[in-house]
Amino acid sequence: MLEVRHLVKDYNTGSNTVHALKDISLTFRDSEFVSILGQSGCGKTTFLNIIGGLDQYTSGDLIINGRSTKNYTDKDWDTYRNHRVGFVFQSYNLIMHQTVLSNVELALTLSGVDKQERRQRATEVLKQVGLEDQLDKKPTQMSGGQMQRVAIARALVNNPEILLADEPTGALDSKTSVQIMDLLKEIAKDRLVIMVTHNPELAKSYSTRIISLFDGVVQNDTNPIAPEEITPMTDSLKKPSMSFKTALSLSLNNLMTKKGRTLLTSFAGSIGIIGIALILSLSNGVQTYINQVENDTMASYPIEIQDSTMDMSTMMETMMNMSSDDKEKKANKDEVTSMPYINDILNSISKSSKNNLSAFKSYLESKEGDQIMDHTKAVEYDYGLSMHVYNDLGDQGLVQVSPNGLLDRLGYSDLMNLQSQFMSSSTSMMSNEVWLSLPDTKELRDDEFELVEGKWPDAYNEVVIEVNDQNEISDYVLYSLGLMDQDELVDNYNQLLAGNVDQIQTSEDATYTYDELLNTTFKLVNNSDLYHKVNGVWIDGSQDEAYVDQIVDQATDVKIVGIIKPADSTVSKATMGGVYYSSQMRDYMIEQCSNSQIVQEQINHPDTNVFTGTAFSDGEEMSISKLTPEQQMAMASMSQEELMSYMSTYNENLNATYDSNLQKLGYIDLDNPTKINIYASSFEDKEEISNLINEYNEKEKAADRLANVITYNDFIGMMLSSVTSVINMISYVLIGFVSVSLIVSSIMIGIITYISVLERTKEIGILRAIGASKKDVSHVFNAETFIIGLASGCMGILITILLNIPISMIVENLTGVSHIASLPWQGGLILILISLLLTVIAGLIPSRFASKKDPVEALRSE
Repeated sequence: MLEVRHLVKDYNTGSNTVHALKDISLTFRDSEFVSILGQSGCGKTTFLNIIGGLDQYTSGDLIINGRSTKNYTDKDWDTYRNHRVGFVFQSYNLIMHQTVLSNVELALTLSGVDKQERRQRATEVLKQVGLEDQLDKKPTQMSGGQMQRVAIARALVNNPEILLADEPTGALDSKTSVQIMDLLKEIAKDRLVIMVTHNPELAKSYSTRIISLFDGVVQNDTNPIAPEEITPMTDSLKKPSMSFKTALSLSLNNLMTKKGRTLLTSFAGSIGIIGIALILSLSNGVQTYINQVENDTMASYPIEIQDSTMDMSTMMETMMNMSSDDKEKKANKDEVTSMPYINDILNSISKSSKNNLSAFKSYLESKEGDQIMDHTKAVEYDYGLSMHVYNDLGDQGLVQVSPNGLLDRLGYSDLMNLQSQFMSSSTSMMSNEVWLSLPDTKELRDDEFELVEGKWPDAYNEVVIEVNDQNEISDYVLYSLGLMDQDELVDNYNQLLAGNVDQIQTSEDATYTYDELLNTTFKLVNNSDLYHKVNGVWIDGSQDEAYVDQIVDQATDVKIVGIIKPADSTVSKATMGGVYYSSQMRDYMIEQCSNSQIVQEQINHPDTNVFTGTAFSDGEEMSISKLTPEQQMAMASMSQEELMSYMSTYNENLNATYDSNLQKLGYIDLDNPTKINIYASSFEDKEEISNLINEYNEKEKAADRLANVITYNDFIGMMLSSVTSVINMISYVLIGFVSVSLIVSSIMIGIITYISVLERTKEIGILRAIGASKKDVSHVFNAETFIIGLASGCMGILITILLNIPISMIVENLTGVSHIASLPWQGGLILILISLLLTVIAGLIPSRFASKKDPVEALRSE
């Protein structure tokens, strides 16, 4: 029994209130055919929606089987629509991507009916409306009358007490309309049918009761119910609930209607998974490869002993936050303390130890050192000699090749000087100098290089130039050597700094014949020649262009006599190129500088700095009052340029020492190297050399010669020993970057889901009309994102597995390393789960938005 008492429905539109229904009170019999007549806008459809539980009344009451609905919850309304009410709409409101049978079964699914019974009941009701042969068709394949019959079958399948029809024949022709009305009349024999129509003739022909509405008020009721006909009844109904399987089915069918978009969306979502999976694959393969070649690589790099060595391992641990002491500390939750970082680095630098390389060189060359020499391939000595080389380009001026003048023109010289003070050559990522020394030992030279053209240097004024295995020299080296126009590079660099990217003009690749390179000459200037005496005071003339031009004219010519490249046996064949000189040039430079006037003056006055005229380690900046009368008179007779040069030289040499002055002037003691490189023949030999150096240290300690104890950094060994941590760190960083695309794709999937909500708005209204709850609607769209997430994850892993095959083949072809890319199955499974999780999370907001849609508004959408 259905009853409405004093029913009022108002709509607020801005500042106005529209009164759709005004104090309506009606009672309906359990079985009758009621037609509600009225013009458009009189409140017919609003009244029908309130009776059907799709819309809520403003005041009054709707009583169902004697129970007031004032306190109905959303679940109560869902149950009411699913069990007691069936809707037949003018526009059919079928789900177009579902079959006829699936459309009818949907209400039974919400009621929890099992699959077999669902199919049986749906088939029976379709047979009742004459569509038993149309079960597997889609609504788009049917006529309007057939679709309306499907809508009636769907409304009847749950055997509702009330059938609500809103203009059921409004979109049909007259013949089909009669068929539908006959069907509704037959249905009304055992249940309540309420039909909204504006056709009085149709109402009179089929209805047992006609209620006329005008402006929200009942004007006439042809067959009102008598009090004695009211028979209250109550019962309990099972609350409807959509299974996740049903939600998956609805979403899958919807996605299959948009195969192209679904495929593209899944692929976009898989990009992040592909990136992470490839990183994991390569990380795993690279780690395996590194483990295999570690011994050979360590044996190919020398043990490097410098005259001043700091603890690089401590510095690296500090910089990488790997200090074990910090890990053992327990944080105090009530305090914030400082973490030593900069201070630890400064302490590492300040605690650098001095090595007596002169004594160690003597030991290596003695009989006692034969034990070490037996395990070595070569021993190379470095003396820290800086060559001064220029390329005289004639009218274009001079190019300073060594020390590299290009860096000074680009503004990097100070940075490189700072690096050279604290980092050895082996720790630098790349050498900034292009004028380099060849190994003294022929065996080592032949192991590292092979001659391409010309000959090896056999005189002090001969050098060779290096190319890579593709006969290329980097433009950096060519610019530095003056073989390419430095002005062009500097101009482009300045344009870049100024933000004028469009004005950068790069030259074409340069090409040289062997003869052109072999005829190239440079000017070798003695270090001591850069300083000249003015009125008894030594001045640095390296910044005086006229003076430099003068000494370059008188300098020694150096010629390229050979072209070399890295040997095939070299561990790292990558090279930028450069010019290499032999030890004969070094010895020639030392001899020339040793006989110079300034060097002799410094040697004869070891306590006085020849550049300042004061004692070493004075450390005071220049002051006229501190100068002797002779120095003051000499300064008074200088030109402004000479005076500025002298003052600059003075201040630059405040912290100089006797040894540093001699080294700067090119005077070298061959018995006192600044660095010793010991090359082992194998990894085992390298380990044995380290043990023998430790034995040497123990002997020196026992003899109380602590100054002779050697400390050194096997930097390459240290790097390789922690390479696993480095590889993992790089992998984590790359995964972090790639994860951004994963998050972006998840957001995109959320947007696609939101678009799907907009596209399926009518479907949302249909689901709510047949009793689906807000949660059920939300499940439908969560299921959609679940399917897309699963498809994205599986697609990403499958593509990764396929990509790993050519990647491994390419790497093997280039390097000889096989199976470099391999994804563990555990990683693949985890990535699929991550894809599922992120896409489902991304779809939560759109699905919640869908669940909150007003069913009446949803049904009106197209």
